[in-house]
Amino acid sequence: MPTQTLQIPTADGRADVFAAYPDRGERHPGVLMYPDGFGIRPVLREMARELAGHGYYVLVPNVFYRHGPAPVIELPEHIGEEARPAIFAQLMPLIEAHTAERVLNDADAYLRFLTAQPEVGAGPVAVTGYCIGGLLAMRTAAAHPGQVAAVAGFHSPVGVDGPDSLHRLLSGLTAEVHLGHAETDLTPEALGELNHALDAAGVDHTSEIYPGTVHGFTMSDTDAFNPSARQHHWDRLLPLLDRTLSGS
Repeated sequence: MPTQTLQIPTADGRADVFAAYPDRGERHPGVLMYPDGFGIRPVLREMARELAGHGYYVLVPNVFYRHGPAPVIELPEHIGEEARPAIFAQLMPLIEAHTAERVLNDADAYLRFLTAQPEVGAGPVAVTGYCIGGLLAMRTAAAHPGQVAAVAGFHSPVGVDGPDSLHRLLSGLTAEVHLGHAETDLTPEALGELNHALDAAGVDHTSEIYPGTVHGFTMSDTDAFNPSARQHHWDRLLPLLDRTLSGS
């Protein structure tokens, strides 16, 4: 399967991205995959290749490119609980500096690049993301109604900025949505409030807590990894993409 590390011109410089796509000499639907806060690393490349194997051109951006190419900070092969405090001490300033304005400017560049690739077919695209990447995916989808047909977020802080911000976010969505939450991230009561907001906004969605999970359950290089939950995430994501991008 072809993979590439590419450079995307943005308003603030050049973003390094990882791309994976089927080696069939055909055009494929495009998927923008936002990584979690730890960024592009072997597990994200593995997941991008797995998704590409199902017939998609997958683009994974280094969202913190303003601070350097991926990996922006040094990471151990396995991110255990004991390593997290030191890692997050380095990551939080980057996350806090990644304002909504930056997110949307970058999203414009990512989608423009993705849809211009000769391996990407005409038609709508999908956006997916993990942890903070899920929030970026939702913001991207809301800012590009009509172009983004599907959006998925896993263990992501979708309601982190409060009800007013959530309302503004959902009001722009035309994409079909799937949200897979960790048990430790969302109470059943909070899930009910989020799903009520999705219903009120008229968003076609599924939104559920994955049983027995903690934050980060899709990532095999962390203590949070849950193999059955990651498979459940594929079982939700792949049909969503098939439904919404089959004509691309």
